[in-house]
Amino acid sequence: MAVLAALLSNGFASCSSDDDADTTVVTGTQAALDQACADWKTARANWENTEAFLFGAADVYSIDPHTDTWPVAANDLADVLRDAQAMSNLDNFIKTANSGILGYHGLEYVLFRQGQPRKIDQITNLEYQYICAVAKDLYNATATLEASWDSKESNAERHQIALNYVATHNALNEDGDAEGALGSFQNFGKAFKNPGTGDWETALDATLEIISGCQEIIGEVGDSKIGLPYSHADVNYIESPYAYNSITDFYDNIVSCKNALYGSMGATTPNDKSLIYFCQNAGNATLAAQANKVVGKLDVALTKIKAMKAPFALYYSDASCNEAIKALSELDDALDEMAETLKGYAGNSTVEAQCKVINENYVDNVVLATYRTLADNAQKLYQSIVKIKE
Repeated sequence: MAVLAALLSNGFASCSSDDDADTTVVTGTQAALDQACADWKTARANWENTEAFLFGAADVYSIDPHTDTWPVAANDLADVLRDAQAMSNLDNFIKTANSGILGYHGLEYVLFRQGQPRKIDQITNLEYQYICAVAKDLYNATATLEASWDSKESNAERHQIALNYVATHNALNEDGDAEGALGSFQNFGKAFKNPGTGDWETALDATLEIISGCQEIIGEVGDSKIGLPYSHADVNYIESPYAYNSITDFYDNIVSCKNALYGSMGATTPNDKSLIYFCQNAGNATLAAQANKVVGKLDVALTKIKAMKAPFALYYSDASCNEAIKALSELDDALDEMAETLKGYAGNSTVEAQCKVINENYVDNVVLATYRTLADNAQKLYQSIVKIKE
């Protein structure tokens, strides 16, 4: 097992027998555990609202896999939770552990069963110690996302957390195992706002990244998150199965696209600095029609996801899942059409200037605003998990 190999390579020994496990139950209240579960759902929604922009720090620093790998490696995690020696240096262990036992879903595995908070008398002291360390690491990861997109570097505390995170965590390979250093801290907010200084050569390139970021998660939700279980290609590939939070996850993923395209968190209509508003008002009838089509398909996709039979963990074969998959495919196609038209503006100085306005608004009012809310609520989640123990 990858996790056990990691334990041994870090100098930890696995349990020789389940009889050696410390099964002492944590002293705490059900109310405190319930609050931690409620805070998990809030922080979870915030994370899913970021998935339309998993480029930049989330990718370069391996934060996406480190915090959001599923399915949980349940057998490996169970081994760790029974192993007092492995847990004697948790803060350091978690920085290099296999991602299948970490993040939101590592916490979910301990906190929930069948869509409900676990009973407090089922939580052991070792499980409590583990989720405290995972939640602390999760907060540090989200603070790093915020700092990495804050073009003004306005929060000194979280900027320092980001510097420490990048210096102490490792890149992850496709199996979720640690693979070398992350490199140096970068400010992706500055680079996105200032073409030619980072990964985006022109302002239009960055604006097109807004669309491709949306398409990445739209494809993942339709083809993988819903599609793999629905088609029975992989019935275990179910996100948030312990909290029965899957459909909420899917819905919030597409909300992240709506926010990205409409130019603000919680957007209901496109603001005048958003990508959709520009496309609707650029004086190009084809582009305006394509933007309006995207708006319509986006609403349909959200409606179809909300209409899926819940919980997905039990009803992943329901016909409503296929309705959502088709709606997401149509949304993806509509975005393809709009992107192709936008590419025709390459080299147009007027469009470059407008794209710069779009990108600056996107960084500050979508990406940074979402990551800041995420970090705030991840911090609350950590604090509520600590408070489980009296």
